Amino acid sequence: MALNNADKKQFRKIGHSLSPIVTIAENGINDNIRKEIERALEEHELIKIKLVSDREGKKALTESICAEFKAECVQSIGHIILLYRAARKPNPKLSNIARNQNP
Repeated sequence: MALNNADKKQFRKIGHSLSPIVTIAENGINDNIRKEIERALEEHELIKIKLVSDREGKKALTESICAEFKAECVQSIGHIILLYRAARKPNPKLSNIARNQNP
């Protein structure tokens, strides 16, 4: 599922205008957050998540989220990560990728 540099560049451009879908604090990931991340990845494909933890904790949490949801971290700046996972059946009205494609 590795993205090439051109795809990452395009996704970063799209992600610039997105707001974080969920915020994960010191308590970590619970079932409600898991459901929301899964729903958001399936509907939107490209999402932002805000992490509230130290640098080492943020890196470990990012890796565990990517592994658990089979997503790829496109960008990580400060406390915000940008994740991508291709949807099984992308909805052109909800997908951040489809809505921002050049016609």
